[in-house]
Amino acid sequence: MRIGDLTPDALAHRLLTTGVRWQAGPFVTRLHSDARDFFDPFHRLYGAHRLVEADSGEVTDFHIGLRRSRGVRRWWRPQVFFDLDGPTELAPFPLDHALPLFEWGFNYGIARRSNQYLMLHSAVVARGDRALILPGLPGSGKSTLCAALVSRGWRLFSDEFALVRPETGRVHPLPRPIALKNASIGVIRAFNPEALIGPEFPKTRKGRVAHMQPPAASVHAEMETARPTWVITPKFQPLAPAELDPMASDHGFMRLASHSFNYELLGARGFATVAALTRACRFFELTYGDLAEAVALLDAQTLPGETP
Repeated sequence: MRIGDLTPDALAHRLLTTGVRWQAGPFVTRLHSDARDFFDPFHRLYGAHRLVEADSGEVTDFHIGLRRSRGVRRWWRPQVFFDLDGPTELAPFPLDHALPLFEWGFNYGIARRSNQYLMLHSAVVARGDRALILPGLPGSGKSTLCAALVSRGWRLFSDEFALVRPETGRVHPLPRPIALKNASIGVIRAFNPEALIGPEFPKTRKGRVAHMQPPAASVHAEMETARPTWVITPKFQPLAPAELDPMASDHGFMRLASHSFNYELLGARGFATVAALTRACRFFELTYGDLAEAVALLDAQTLPGETP
């Protein structure tokens, strides 16, 4: 059963009482909330995700709460708080920004607790068994490029995390809504008019934010890992032609290590995992000013016959 199979009233009842347990990639999460404005966008954006029933025997990895402010704040500039097994240090958001707080808080929880993986700050998409890793700093265009590639048939792994298992070297999917910011919202609406994009939230700390629904096929394949094959660092530059420049593997190693959330924490395991990734992948820098041109270039570079 999927979240989208619940009626809005049934979902609201669970969120307000026992909580909703669902699967996102390798993680099972239980969510409680009394922020009612959050219910409808959550229902639409996470509709393809599998519900995990109480009697399934599966362990819950994250217990998340989105709770409304109490006292006078309930009436004057109401806020919403993010809990992860209790209160966190995350600052509250305005009540009508519960969805962005949930997404950022969920990322916060994964980054703090999932050290069974090497975690890279990166978007990831895949073609068949081969994964394309797109590391990038905020504003580099990685989420926009990820949304565009997914719109053209690539499988979504994540727009935020590359989860690499040290024991196998394989990348694990974590398909969730893709966060779009500012001008990229309109760019993706024009690039893929059929994309379901949730409500826009102005004046967040990252500007205007909206979330694109992950493809149902990607969510249904969330347990199918892939072999890391390419690492491409995107850089959006207005009016620039799409160009791929090869990167030396020693620079590639440093690029991966510098984009990892827990490389130093993992110690020797982190070094060995990044070294294995470096041996397995080809590295490029991508400069682009036109999204369609960049997608066409990456499609050609990663044709099934292309040897890594």
